[in-house]
Amino acid sequence: MQTQETQEIEKAPETAAVPNPRRRIPAWAAFSVAANGLLLLSISLLYWKPHLLNLNKPEPEVPVVEATTAPEPAETTPPQSQYTYEQWLDVLAKEAGAMAKAKPERLTVLLGDSLSLWFPAQMLPSDRVWLNQGVSGENSAGLIKRLKLLDELQPETILLMVGINDLIKGTSDEQILDNYREIIKTLKEKHPKTSIVVQSVLPHGGDRVGTIDREQVLQLSNERIYQFNQKLSSLTAETEVYYLNLHPLFTDADGLMQADLSTDGLHLKRQGYFVWRSAFQLFSQLLLPKVAPASAAQTPPRSCGPSGNTFTRSRSREAACGEPLGRRIWIIFWG
Repeated sequence: MQTQETQEIEKAPETAAVPNPRRRIPAWAAFSVAANGLLLLSISLLYWKPHLLNLNKPEPEVPVVEATTAPEPAETTPPQSQYTYEQWLDVLAKEAGAMAKAKPERLTVLLGDSLSLWFPAQMLPSDRVWLNQGVSGENSAGLIKRLKLLDELQPETILLMVGINDLIKGTSDEQILDNYREIIKTLKEKHPKTSIVVQSVLPHGGDRVGTIDREQVLQLSNERIYQFNQKLSSLTAETEVYYLNLHPLFTDADGLMQADLSTDGLHLKRQGYFVWRSAFQLFSQLLLPKVAPASAAQTPPRSCGPSGNTFTRSRSREAACGEPLGRRIWIIFWG
């Protein structure tokens, strides 16, 4: 016959087995939050307190491949180029051909409109070789037609930003996104080993806009730009490419382009390009694959998900690692 005390002892394990109702935060979510905070904090320090991050340290010198480059942007709206669109394409074709022959390591292509075109060459990270393929006034449909200029290149990374001119001209979100799909599809087919980074569309400055097409720009709300970026970020997850959301870094409390980052409410000052450069550098360090030089004895193994400077995009690696691909794409600035 069991005593009451014995019965209570036997029941104790059953009571202890009740699961803790508190839910644990997934490791990927915690990493995402930490990465977001790190990027925002780091860029804030880079912009407001650069001495705290030792920005005065000289950067390592890298070989420079000579090519025709656009002039440095002034602190006012860039003047209209004297080149026609077709003449610009001829210039870009020659530059791409020179790079294809030189085959530099760590080649990175800026692909887009005037925002990319006017990126000051001396402000680009010097640990890469850069090819600027920006064209003033470019839209997504025009970009599709000139992707063939890159066919002979072997870039490590392509930075893509296009869409603001489409939106200003009234092109529908669906048409722009379809064009993006075509651009991404073509780039992935021609450059399967290249990291493709889609960058968000930047806001405009509202009443501060001083461009020739000011009235058209003002008809485009910054809310629509924000909503388009949400769709664009979803598209990058769908097409398995990288997404760098620059939009929050350039937006003020009213949802407009920050006045101190822009020349005319649409184009960028040097401060704006500094923010863009800083964001890409941190993004590159956190997410983009670290590619060993061609002269290295062997290539270091790639790891699953964010780990050091490695990152994987393939479906086969996703299955092996057991983590949904989408989670790893959203680490920087959820849309």
